[in-house]
Amino acid sequence: MKWLNTFKIRILDRYIIRKFLGTFFFAMLMIIVITVVFDISEKIDDFIDKKAPLNAIVFDYYFNFIPYFVSLFSSLFIFVSVIFFTAKMAAQTEIIAMLSSGISFSRFLYPYFIGACILALFSFVINDMIMPSANKNRIDFEEIYIRRPMVYLERNVHKQVEPGLFVYLESFSNSSETAYQFSMERYEGDRMVSKLMSASAQWDNEKEKWNIKDYFIRDIDSLGYETIQSGASIDTTINFHPSEFKRRANFIETMSIAELNEFINNLRMQGADNVNAFLIELHKRIAFPFSTFILTLIGVSLSTRKVRGGIGIHVAIGIAISFLYILFMQFSAEFATKGSLDPAVAAWVPNIIFGIVGIILYRLAPK
Repeated sequence: MKWLNTFKIRILDRYIIRKFLGTFFFAMLMIIVITVVFDISEKIDDFIDKKAPLNAIVFDYYFNFIPYFVSLFSSLFIFVSVIFFTAKMAAQTEIIAMLSSGISFSRFLYPYFIGACILALFSFVINDMIMPSANKNRIDFEEIYIRRPMVYLERNVHKQVEPGLFVYLESFSNSSETAYQFSMERYEGDRMVSKLMSASAQWDNEKEKWNIKDYFIRDIDSLGYETIQSGASIDTTINFHPSEFKRRANFIETMSIAELNEFINNLRMQGADNVNAFLIELHKRIAFPFSTFILTLIGVSLSTRKVRGGIGIHVAIGIAISFLYILFMQFSAEFATKGSLDPAVAAWVPNIIFGIVGIILYRLAPK
């Protein structure tokens, strides 16, 4: 059938796909090498002071640093790669020869979108299957050899740890894993049926339980009668772990989409007020790979015209638009986190806006 012949991969398509992917991975490799060299020069004193083993530096840190870096800047490298090799073809009048041979501009875009599809799948696999595990190893290394110990500074923490069970603590010490002025309330519907108050609750790693000291418990039955008991120490198991107080802002990078979904559901159950920040990350994990197609369309539409100033002008424009896209994504995320913008809208608005820009540039591109 005729439409099947239209989308059949030909020699010219393979040439463009090879140029696209080859330029992307070569540029990524070069920048990774440069970044690692600069990072080593910046952190060498920390490695020496804390006696980090060479094996840990190479395999636990830098081996896991690469997926993080690739994920962070993949959109920039995709865009610059498209502009670089397309502008080079335009400068050598290859594109004029292609279009003059009867290939439509839409058909000319076909191999670009095949390459974009490959890189979008690559980005999704990196972000959801490789990066969480790699980030966990990298962050664990940073906690031991680079960062200072985490100090939890928030006070008067109140949260729901499971349906109908609420805990309160005045402060928490990460060094001793102890919650001070600890209390726990259990409700059935709107009625409180039990309340525990204590001077402190310390996590026992061996038992994996909380050891509550100097406690006082009030149990209230359905008729309103109270039963009071107290003691010096009691162990209890609740859905509440000291690791919650040791998380830095970047711990979200260690979760896959499924884990992130489960974590968000748990936060909603606890009545947390910072759910939007995690919802934005969830939607970005899905929206980000789609930016590959949008940036590819913009890149091709911008760089097919041969301009005075050569490839440098195209690359400069490409870098500017890439940073503008990243900046726009950060702004929309801030509006969703601190404002009233829906997280799904915040994640997809940059793609929608730049998608419209891409369509306009496509219509203005020389045919």
